[in-house]
Amino acid sequence: MSAVMVARKAPRRWEKLPGKNTFCCDGRVMMARQKGVFYLTLFLIVGTCSLFFAFECPYLAVHLSPAIPVFAVVLFLFVMAMLLRTSFSDPGVLPRALPAEATFIEMEIEAANGNVPAGQRPPPRIRNVQINNQIVKLKYCYTCKIFRPPRASHCGICDNCVERFDHHCPWVGNCVGKRNYRYFYLFTLSLSLLTIYIFTFDIVHVVLRSVDSGFVNTLKETPGTVLEVLVCFFTLWSVVGLTGFHTYLISLNQTTNEDIKGSWSGKNRVQNPYSHRNIIKNCCEVLCGPVYPSVLDRRGLMVETPNPPISTTATKNSDPDPQNTKTTAPLIPNEHTPDDTKPSIAPSPEKSSPKEPPPPSLGDTGETAPVKEKSF
Repeated sequence: MSAVMVARKAPRRWEKLPGKNTFCCDGRVMMARQKGVFYLTLFLIVGTCSLFFAFECPYLAVHLSPAIPVFAVVLFLFVMAMLLRTSFSDPGVLPRALPAEATFIEMEIEAANGNVPAGQRPPPRIRNVQINNQIVKLKYCYTCKIFRPPRASHCGICDNCVERFDHHCPWVGNCVGKRNYRYFYLFTLSLSLLTIYIFTFDIVHVVLRSVDSGFVNTLKETPGTVLEVLVCFFTLWSVVGLTGFHTYLISLNQTTNEDIKGSWSGKNRVQNPYSHRNIIKNCCEVLCGPVYPSVLDRRGLMVETPNPPISTTATKNSDPDPQNTKTTAPLIPNEHTPDDTKPSIAPSPEKSSPKEPPPPSLGDTGETAPVKEKSF
């Protein structure tokens, strides 16, 4: 009877990756587990633009220009593309150390620090590297078991070390790091333009209609306009302010994490080693630099080494009886084997009972000691 072998598909790497991320589309989409605020972002953008296309665009296309709704559609599609590109991409997550790598790093750290006395706190685990003639400290991550590269940090929400970590943004449902920062900035910039665009033409629409039918009648005829104006008014300040803040950071080639911690200002008085001292060069490096590939290989196959089958008969024949076996090799090098464990060719004789000593002699005269006779 022939055995039927069932081929099992090897799992993808994203199925075994640690951290608090969710994956979709066979590992192509990577997001954080907390996505509630991201859905709110989608609802606000799609809902506001839908009201604008339904109430304002038909009137403005006829009375002003048909280019107004066309430009609004193009701007809306660009905003959605940048949002999804930021939310669904790998921000630059660094893989964790393998068990063998983590053990080797621990041995290096122990060898460098030496023996720490009991009750004394061990020194911090850091390494120093030189970047543009300036010393930068690499901190050790106790979760990922690695020394983080420069500008990397561990995100407590996603539980991953992210390269060039900027911040974790709940509005996009993902971390913002080395691989998706430019898309995040383009998203905030285009969203600011879209918000200003809709808010401006909402006011224009109300003014044009008020000339013919009055202000109150205009609000009654277009109730969606009031809702759009309120949403755009309160969104405008936060989105435009966020875009201005990141424009300032890009001009300095600095991250939000470094700005909050004061890494290159304040008490340290240390110059930013990553800045080119030129606004145009800093902007070109951040926004026009190369797109770095992901180091996770999320869709790669896991290589599993199968264990060889063990024969039961060979195991029984090869395993000796532990009760009838003696160790003949010395436990310590250059140590002699005990006499009782040395193998012998002839069987060991049985131990006989000790014999009674012979009667004591009286010296060289040949006489023996007198023996008492029994009396009858």
